[in-house]
Amino acid sequence: MIFPLRLFPGIGYYAAMYGCHEVSFDTYARYNKADKDTHRFAIADTRGLLRLTVPVSRPSGAWTWREINVSDHGRWWETMPIALESAYGRTPYFEFYIDRLMPLFSPEPIAVSELCLRADKEVRRILDIRALITDITPGDAVYTERAGQEFPPYWQVRAHELGFIGGLSILDLIFNLGPEAQLYLARLNEGK
Repeated sequence: MIFPLRLFPGIGYYAAMYGCHEVSFDTYARYNKADKDTHRFAIADTRGLLRLTVPVSRPSGAWTWREINVSDHGRWWETMPIALESAYGRTPYFEFYIDRLMPLFSPEPIAVSELCLRADKEVRRILDIRALITDITPGDAVYTERAGQEFPPYWQVRAHELGFIGGLSILDLIFNLGPEAQLYLARLNEGK
């Protein structure tokens, strides 16, 4: 199955990947300024939904996400870990996983596609998704996100204040459930 490049995408992305034997990433997708999902993800902060964005810069003549660079605008590599700690510092598994993610938050020059692939690799390690990563071949099934797709509620640290908030980044599931995130994804794939 071919997956679009996404930085810490939602649960549906990894639920689909959990059931795959082989996975490819569309690193040659055309850059589309309106496609913020490639470099933006949603978390649950103390006030509710918060969208975090890695700024990008497009060199002259760049047309694919593998040619688009992460920008140093706004010192995102410093603000993003602070936002994650503010949102998830009280969750049971934040301290177990944040150190594994910290190398991703770096000012080093990098293409957006490379950042997404590095983040995905670490998330797959955490979730123990062992799909074989392959090159795109004609005829591969393409993963398409279903707008408004809802998943069963799971425990969230701020649910008693804010209620359950769906549609968040996979990081929400990981920080709140830890190793049980794998079981949650497995249950979503039962009967498929």
